[in-house]
Amino acid sequence: MTSSELVEAFWQQVWNAHDPEAVDRFVVPDFVITNAGHDITGREAFKEWIRAFLAEVPDLRLEVVETFENAAGTRVASRWRIHGTNHGYLHSAAIGDPIMFTGTAVWEVRDGKLAHNWVERSAAEVVIG
Repeated sequence: MTSSELVEAFWQQVWNAHDPEAVDRFVVPDFVITNAGHDITGREAFKEWIRAFLAEVPDLRLEVVETFENAAGTRVASRWRIHGTNHGYLHSAAIGDPIMFTGTAVWEVRDGKLAHNWVERSAAEVVIG
C-alpha cells in the first residue's frame, strides 16, 4: 500500500465509517495531530478528539478532492471537503442545518503508519444553511 492509499483508507475507515477505534490500525502510538495550532498527542487523545468532532457533525461525510505524496512516501498532502449537519460545529448553535467546509491535511508517514497530521480547515468559509 502506498502512503497515499494509507491516507485514503484512513479517511474511509475512520471518518466516513465514523469509527474512531479504527485509528489503532493506522497511526503510531505517539501520533500527533496539529489542529488550529494545537497539538493533540497519542492515539487515545486523537480518538477522543474524533468522537467530539463527530458529535458536532454526526452525519459527517468526507469527500477526498485529491491526494498526493512525495517521492519517498514520507509526506502525503490531501485536500478534502466535509458535508454534514451542524450539531454545534465550532461551538455554533446546534440548529441542524447543512454544513460544508474544505480543508487540507499534510501527513508524516513513518514505517507504514501515520505519525503526524497537520490540518488546516476553512472555518472562516463554513457554509451553514
